[in-house]
Amino acid sequence: MTTYLDFKSARCKNCYKCLKECPVKAIRIVNNQAKIIETRCILCGKCTLVCPQNAKEVHSELSEIKALVRAKKVIASVAPSFISNFNVPGFSAMRNALKQAGFYDAEETARGARAVADEYERLLAQGRYKNFITSCCPSVNRAISLYYQDALKYLAPVESPAMVHARILKEENPGCSIVFIGPCIAKKKECRESGLFDGVLTFEELAELFEELDIQPEDTKEAENQYWNRARVFPVSTGVIKTLKNPSADYEYIAVDGASRCREVLEEIDRLEGIFVELNTCQGACVNGPCTLNREDSSIISNARVRKYTAENSWGELLPEKDENVSVFCEHSRISTNDRQPSEEEIRKILEETDKYTLEDELDCGACGYSSCREKAWAVANGYADVEMCLPYMRERAENLSGEIIENSPNGIVVIDSNFRVVDINDKASQLLGIEQFREKADSIIDLTGNDPDIIEALAEKRNLKLEELLIPATDSYVEFSLNHMKDHNMIFATMKDITEEVHYNEKLDKLTDETIAAADAVIKKQMRTAQEIASLLGETTAESKIALMKLKEILLIDEEDEQ
Repeated sequence: MTTYLDFKSARCKNCYKCLKECPVKAIRIVNNQAKIIETRCILCGKCTLVCPQNAKEVHSELSEIKALVRAKKVIASVAPSFISNFNVPGFSAMRNALKQAGFYDAEETARGARAVADEYERLLAQGRYKNFITSCCPSVNRAISLYYQDALKYLAPVESPAMVHARILKEENPGCSIVFIGPCIAKKKECRESGLFDGVLTFEELAELFEELDIQPEDTKEAENQYWNRARVFPVSTGVIKTLKNPSADYEYIAVDGASRCREVLEEIDRLEGIFVELNTCQGACVNGPCTLNREDSSIISNARVRKYTAENSWGELLPEKDENVSVFCEHSRISTNDRQPSEEEIRKILEETDKYTLEDELDCGACGYSSCREKAWAVANGYADVEMCLPYMRERAENLSGEIIENSPNGIVVIDSNFRVVDINDKASQLLGIEQFREKADSIIDLTGNDPDIIEALAEKRNLKLEELLIPATDSYVEFSLNHMKDHNMIFATMKDITEEVHYNEKLDKLTDETIAAADAVIKKQMRTAQEIASLLGETTAESKIALMKLKEILLIDEEDEQ
């Protein structure tokens, strides 16, 4: 199965922006990586526009189509929003540029759109539809088939303009290959799976092809000579409605664009009556498709370009009559997502894994991308989400864990603000500093540490400091003191290791050493005096003994030499 849209591996940071924007929650988050759930995706492309790392990966057919145009007779069906994407005076310039790129010919998809609009009018005149939903947007069609199946009875049984145009081209050019070109990702799936198209290019891919071949369609000045077609206004909001020549007076005509607003309409469609609704999942309709080139331009500017182009070429209806003979019928069927519905017991068990035991525990904050905790639990049960995607739970768990670590630390920990006031402190630090009850932002670290000049200087100069031995006056305690500036948070982090016992032990050891040295010195002096007294009594005898021994040594040495 072809993957039309997915995400490249990226350093996701738990933002869940793509999941939040997805109108049908067709994104799986596993091990912090976002992946498209193809069986659920409607290919609206919303996720591709919000990822801060631009991790979208739309399936490209550029290399295949480059080979196709070299080998076969290929005709391009170009979406009418081309005029708001490429700097061209009209379609003749676009057609000429495509021929330079190797295409046999090119036509506007609006030709098929006109036939679709005519069929809408014919169906409306029958008066058998309680409500009528346009079938031009493949993303809307797929959403209805997947998620709003009760609305299928209102969805027009009519092919999209691209499908109808392909049938027209096949009728006129037997054996030709057809490539659709437009701003839509959903068209890739629709066109490819219809069997009518041999490939699909987005406007982004076409621009890449033009750049590679150094083709600049804006330089082409060929005069417009193609037929006028009121359906060229199709890609803007209300474009379908404006294309209808004789709309039935039995319906109220409204245009709704944007995935969230489309969802609202589809959820309430059974409560409505006599409504013709033009639906587009893209905000601003097709001129604001996910693969639009001029993303920096507003949809209003693009809208104006399309309307201007349509109005300037209004010299009469010249579409071939044979277009009306091409079949436009399409049967929209139900599609299964293959999701399973977990039991209430399973949902509760998943909720409890994130400490949600009662309704009050279910915050429904939406931080995970799902609208409710139960919806997220459903996603977990289906393997679409990780349990840990609950940010309030993970934050609380992290805070509790870090709090326990800090409180149970054998060292004193103090957090200080930019005014050198204590804003947080653990029990050990309170004991060392002599704070019986912490008063938020009431105690200065300078006062608590006895106005130590090194600390005052380090705080003033905003530099880190480490003191091997600091006396805390309030408790007569000695600490190894470290001061660290956290520049990103404009805070100061201080740690204190209690070395009081070590200092006292060293003091005792020093005292004992001094006493031992003094005692040893006294003994040595006493022994020296005794030795001197003995030496004075035995002085002559000692001298005579020494002389006798030296002579004996000399005799022994002489005897040894003689033996050798």
